[in-house]
Amino acid sequence: MMNQHENGSNPNHRTLIVGGGCFWCQDAVYRKTRGVIESECGYIGGHVPNPSYEQVSTGTTGHAEAVKVTFDQDVIDADTILDMLFASHDPTTLNRQGADVGPQYRSALFPQSVEDKELFEQAIERHQQHWDDPIVTTIEEDATWWPAEEQHQDFYARNPNWGYCQVVINPKLANVRKHYSAWLQ
Repeated sequence: MMNQHENGSNPNHRTLIVGGGCFWCQDAVYRKTRGVIESECGYIGGHVPNPSYEQVSTGTTGHAEAVKVTFDQDVIDADTILDMLFASHDPTTLNRQGADVGPQYRSALFPQSVEDKELFEQAIERHQQHWDDPIVTTIEEDATWWPAEEQHQDFYARNPNWGYCQVVINPKLANVRKHYSAWLQ
């Protein structure tokens, strides 16, 4: 497992890897969040080394589209980062978020430490009370992170008028804004 403070970075910075459907959606949320230092789209949890978007899109590599979120714990805490994830997708649908269907769109959390795993377990338990159906979010340990291609990074900001951004990402942002407006820039 990767050290949360890798490369001698600031000890107040923490990184979590989360998946909640299309990574463009989660990336758009976190890039607008106060205290987030970096949001990176990528692939995790599969069996193909260094997969491409085209490979992951087939649903056969085992990877999930996910976001690696690095944030300043002096500004925003890990619970809020996770609460925003649960506000931006439906954690009760297996391998599906709206019209995006397949295991690559699963709701999943990828701990990089024992502390992460405990935090993720608590978040699922905390959010279950808000859903009638059981949360199907998985916690997947020992998964390798692969950054997505450059065209997938900050996709929403570069393509705000594209149909998918208007129809899928904007409603997710609106829901997060409704509950977490104090955190959005």
